[in-house]
Amino acid sequence: MNAPFSPPNSTDPCSIETLYIENHAWLRNWLAYRLRSWGRGVADDLAHDTFLRVLASRQGARAEPILQPRAFLTRIANCVLVSWRRRQSLEQAWLEALLLLPEPEQPSPELHSVILETLHEIDEVLDRLRPRVRQAFLLATLDGMKQKDIAVALNIALPTVKKYIHEAYVACLAQMPDE
Repeated sequence: MNAPFSPPNSTDPCSIETLYIENHAWLRNWLAYRLRSWGRGVADDLAHDTFLRVLASRQGARAEPILQPRAFLTRIANCVLVSWRRRQSLEQAWLEALLLLPEPEQPSPELHSVILETLHEIDEVLDRLRPRVRQAFLLATLDGMKQKDIAVALNIALPTVKKYIHEAYVACLAQMPDE
């Protein structure tokens, strides 16, 4: 027989509910201060995203108590903020590239959304790569450098360059849908 449902205990200092009640306004203000030019709406969204990450990270096995809630939230919120800024930077670069296209070549709104989402997915894949692997891959694919030139630029052996580029391609291909 299942135990009856009991709502979270807000007197438990380790509960997500308590963490939220006691720190949400503070976190929103912390984010708003860092996002002065973007407004409160973005800070609200990022505070929400921060608590979603907290929820996701604390599910499953019994989580350790949070001894310093604001330090804990600040660390997670900072990661959320960095991801959001990176998305904004990528979107801005995409919009600037679109301005260079003549009007008839502009993508439809639907295609624009698909391309932007694909760019975000590629960015996430590249971000998970080790820095040297990512650098070698980007030098080869975006800058069109030859592998021997990449080896010289990164001061690594040619077989290492080949291994890095292969590793990056495999990571990218793993993200492609099976059809």
